Amino acid sequence: MIALTSKDPAKLPVDALVVATAPKDGGVELVGTDWLPGELRSALVRDAGALGVTGKADEVRRVPATGLKAKVLVLVGLGTGPVTAERLRRAAGAATRELAGVGSVALALPAGDVAATVAVAEGALLGAYTYTRYRAADAARAPVASIEVVTTKAKDAAATQGVARAEVLAAAVHATRDLVNAAPNHLYPEAFTEAARAAAKGVKGVRITVLDEKALAAGGYGGLVGVGQGSPRPPRLVKVAYSPARAKAKVALVGKGITFDSGGISIKPSGSMETMKSDMAGAAAVLHTVLAAAQLGVPASVTGWLCLAENMPSGTAQRPSDVVTIRGGKTVEVLNTDAEGRLVMADGLVAATEEKPDVVIDIATLTGAQVVALGDRVGAVMGTDEVRAELVAAADRSGEQAWPMPLPDELKANLSSRVADLANVAGNRDAGMLVAGIFLKEFAGSTPWAHYDIAGPAFNERGEHDYTPKGGTGFGVRTLLAFVESRATR
Repeated sequence: MIALTSKDPAKLPVDALVVATAPKDGGVELVGTDWLPGELRSALVRDAGALGVTGKADEVRRVPATGLKAKVLVLVGLGTGPVTAERLRRAAGAATRELAGVGSVALALPAGDVAATVAVAEGALLGAYTYTRYRAADAARAPVASIEVVTTKAKDAAATQGVARAEVLAAAVHATRDLVNAAPNHLYPEAFTEAARAAAKGVKGVRITVLDEKALAAGGYGGLVGVGQGSPRPPRLVKVAYSPARAKAKVALVGKGITFDSGGISIKPSGSMETMKSDMAGAAAVLHTVLAAAQLGVPASVTGWLCLAENMPSGTAQRPSDVVTIRGGKTVEVLNTDAEGRLVMADGLVAATEEKPDVVIDIATLTGAQVVALGDRVGAVMGTDEVRAELVAAADRSGEQAWPMPLPDELKANLSSRVADLANVAGNRDAGMLVAGIFLKEFAGSTPWAHYDIAGPAFNERGEHDYTPKGGTGFGVRTLLAFVESRATR
């Protein structure tokens, strides 16, 4: 699907040739396009205003490819400031996203070194995504079928290796998006389990173990059992383990997998349920991070724990004031059945730490308070100071946005209960995101740990942008994979 080329872009016989623009002195400049015919380049700069070209980030304009072998020339905006890897990633993604339905695309962006080349390739692949499971063949444009990245590093081994990694990474992000976009009547805990088995089939070194509702009850997984008991489709705990020989690190990843969250007896308003099929985005990200690490042969043991349940109201559903016993023995008074994610994650964290990993990361669409605090494009990271900083750094390297948040000791008192070891929610709405993190901290024990709340960025309800489609975004996969890779080289 993707290749590197050092050929003259003007002579590439593709359906669309992409070049970069940027704002300059009230007009625009063409970036890295000395190879363009001089007359065409001058005309584009001169007529930019009439063509609606400003060079702003996320802008994509098509113009006639006069004097070129390509059928159409595409101008994509880089925006202002230094040309960073992420700006190239976003520009390339915006181009391939907008060019859905086009067969072949070449990107002649300013990719003069290996890092820039890989960023363009990764962005282009991330943008080339369309979800078509429920649509007629002619109702949605197919993603770009063939991509070429123009670069002087076409034969560089590091560039080739980087693009190969980008292909695996983009496939993992796309697969995560597919799971998040699936309808909840088709993706329930058992169906998610089978999807995990199918995805792992043939991936060397990966083993899947499943605990069904009977095994969960026998094993003391009271959080998963309690949350799932209101649905006729029972919960599952899926362990996805990649264990290479001579592993240099042992990482555990725990993902929230609420395949639909009605709120349970503490039912949500109807408008708040429309996107609740996405409440399993953390588990989807964990699954495909583990598989990507295995496909790339990362020298680290990585175990994913998918905490799967459907939170539904019924005559058998968990009630406010119920008390559940989490794996390991701690009791929790359930004051709000819509704070269910932390209950299933508590079970997953205990199971993960029982295997004594070097570090455990949990990832979840956990709180609406995260969206209030950081919006819908930035994830929140809490936890052990060192691990929190390490995870934020991994996000920065990958191009995802994450922000460190504190876990003040005094907030633990908000989770006090008169009848159990702790309550699942505080008595007020103050610092809801942080209180949820403090709850999870109780189940991480002494293991170095971080909590990644991705409630906002996991699902895009607004317009498409850069390489990000509407619906499931696949957020978290790039950060988690970068984290695992860094652990393998420590």
